Amino acid sequence: MKQDAKQRLIFAMDVDDFAAAEKWVSELHENVGLFKIGKQLFTKCGPQVVQMVHERGGGVFLDLKYHDIPNTVAKAAVEACKLGVEMFNVHALGGLEMMQKTVEEVDAWCAETGNKRPVMLAVTILTSSTEETLRGVGIDRPVEEMVTRLAKLAKEAGFDGVVASPREAQMVREACGPDFQIVTPGVRPGFAALDDQKRVTTPADAVAAGATALVIGRPISAAANPLDAAGKILEEIEVALS
Repeated sequence: MKQDAKQRLIFAMDVDDFAAAEKWVSELHENVGLFKIGKQLFTKCGPQVVQMVHERGGGVFLDLKYHDIPNTVAKAAVEACKLGVEMFNVHALGGLEMMQKTVEEVDAWCAETGNKRPVMLAVTILTSSTEETLRGVGIDRPVEEMVTRLAKLAKEAGFDGVVASPREAQMVREACGPDFQIVTPGVRPGFAALDDQKRVTTPADAVAAGATALVIGRPISAAANPLDAAGKILEEIEVALS
């Protein structure tokens, strides 16, 4: 059960240098399935940081949220595949054509090379966003409606799942079926602060609502004992799975 729970825990490695990333992978790999490499770390360190995680036995969620014209995103996605990442994402707001083109190019490359296809996720609405945020950019629909709409669009395009707030996980599960992956940031165990996340819930509640993996950063990195904090989160996930 612990191994299953471990594969559902993604550590948000939101640091700004290689040495810090190396430290976290060395310290947490026993209790963490994937290490999320975002824009800051990848811009600073490049593909070498992905290679480092793999060399230490960890998996990588490349969180660059590609959002551009279809051909540009598709080509970037193939480069992510060449890095050997286990998971990457795009912005669902890029639209159906962009996502379909990305699936087409990735599937073709994987078939040609014999490489395993990474888990392909589409970001719905960021967990820091509220309805006021959406209205500010001209979207007058409720957050929940937008998340569900974008999740269904991602599924139609052939994506494996979405990144969505745990509070919308159950709605996405109902809309997209049992095999659709739902990766949830904005998860905060009881011992952690909310920080800048607005739509949050606990690890157990997120899993119970249908989340397949949880992205957690500061509740682990800011803990007095990060490995122990990750272990406590695994225990909560295990209880929810049982």
